[in-house]
Amino acid sequence: MIAAEWFTQELIGNFFFRYLHILAGIAWIGLLYYFNFVQVPGLAAYGDEGKARNITITQIATRALWWFRWAAIATLATGLLITIVVPDYMNNFMNHEGSSPANATNAAITVGMTLGILMAANVWMIIWKNQKVVIANATNVLNGGEANPDAATAGRRAMLASRQNMIFSVSMLFYMVGTSHFYTVFKATPGNANTFVLISCVIIALLQLNALGKFGGIKAGNKMLWPYESHKNAIISSVVLWAVLFLVSISVFS
Repeated sequence: MIAAEWFTQELIGNFFFRYLHILAGIAWIGLLYYFNFVQVPGLAAYGDEGKARNITITQIATRALWWFRWAAIATLATGLLITIVVPDYMNNFMNHEGSSPANATNAAITVGMTLGILMAANVWMIIWKNQKVVIANATNVLNGGEANPDAATAGRRAMLASRQNMIFSVSMLFYMVGTSHFYTVFKATPGNANTFVLISCVIIALLQLNALGKFGGIKAGNKMLWPYESHKNAIISSVVLWAVLFLVSISVFS
């Protein structure tokens, strides 16, 4: 009887898939921070050591990117499975009195999910797409071939998207955790919830477009790209984004 209770639809979604979701997320975001805090600054410090940089790309970055992109897929897949398997997922978030659905929590998880889905899209559609060019170029050069002039641009595009994901990650995690452990105290109306989601999505979209170079291109010197030019700038930008979204949520839900 007890064993049967272990495999209920709600328990599978709320515990087993959630556990796998967190486990995969640790691998994904851990590697995201590795790339931004360690690998990118480390490769920049190589200076003129082109061969050493290319060896690092082919032997280290290639392996890290494999785990990185598939961890992103695993995180996304398990997250979506939670919403599919758990009955009435969005209506299961209750306010602190347990009397009615808390629209604030539904709004919080919606923003968290939006950020997570967009980050996964960035991994596969921008970062990995461009990193394949960088890896192919490094391999070709090591084998005595000519350097691909497009590799630097591809690397730049991948870096901008990676830094944007890093900026998004702080708020993404906050709203994933805050859904059940912070926003349950608010009694927001559906209108309040929709307002917060709309404002958040506009801010997120503008940042994403900026990382894609839609506001002045992707070349160094574009002041709009300041948040991405160093990991320190990205850290500051991630905190600013979190603070803005947090203040918006408090003002809308209060």
